[in-house]
Amino acid sequence: MSSSAQDIRFQAGEHGAVSGLVQAPADPLACYVFAHGAGAGMRHAFMAAVAQGLAERGIATLRYQFPSMEAGRKRPDPPAVAHATVRAAVDQAARRFGALPLYAGGKSFGGRMTSQAQALQPLPGVAGLVFVGFPLHPAGTPSTGRATHLTDVRVPMLFVQGTRDELAEIGHIRSVVSTLGRLATLLEIAEADHAFHVLRRSGRTDEDVLQQLLDGMAAWLQPQTKPA
Repeated sequence: MSSSAQDIRFQAGEHGAVSGLVQAPADPLACYVFAHGAGAGMRHAFMAAVAQGLAERGIATLRYQFPSMEAGRKRPDPPAVAHATVRAAVDQAARRFGALPLYAGGKSFGGRMTSQAQALQPLPGVAGLVFVGFPLHPAGTPSTGRATHLTDVRVPMLFVQGTRDELAEIGHIRSVVSTLGRLATLLEIAEADHAFHVLRRSGRTDEDVLQQLLDGMAAWLQPQTKPA
């Protein structure tokens, strides 16, 4: 059983205070620090559904705003500001959840900023990263250049990717995951786009997709909590 989300505020380094939401079951197994994408904040329906679904599966979440979203600006923060915010959010999660296994990542832009921060300097206490729609390239121009920094990430990574994602052509994301070797796992969501929507003719529904995504994330997170 999950609880409702609790509003928090914290300092994003020298970039001012930002809002956050903490949601957790009574006895969580782990905590996932969940950053939003470039175009929608932490209260977006998809973000809320993922947080709720993970809580029902035993995983706490800490969602948070990047400073640009907090201020209502349309342009995303530059990487240095986003990285500082990721680090501040991870610190908040560590303070609130103590010895629980800690994971970080996010939807699209939020996941990429988290991976960049981790590649530059490991996020304290973070045992792995989860990307919900990693934005591998701009729409219409498939490439793997945005994945170069991932070779400097030394913790396990889960890529949750729709097979129709226009920002991560499935063949290219498979190549990236293969190159990363044992540290990377790919969860393919058949027929889903970057927003994890499916076409009616696919025979699937958005709810089918959400449940597969949640079950896959929870199954990956929970084994990671067990001693080696």
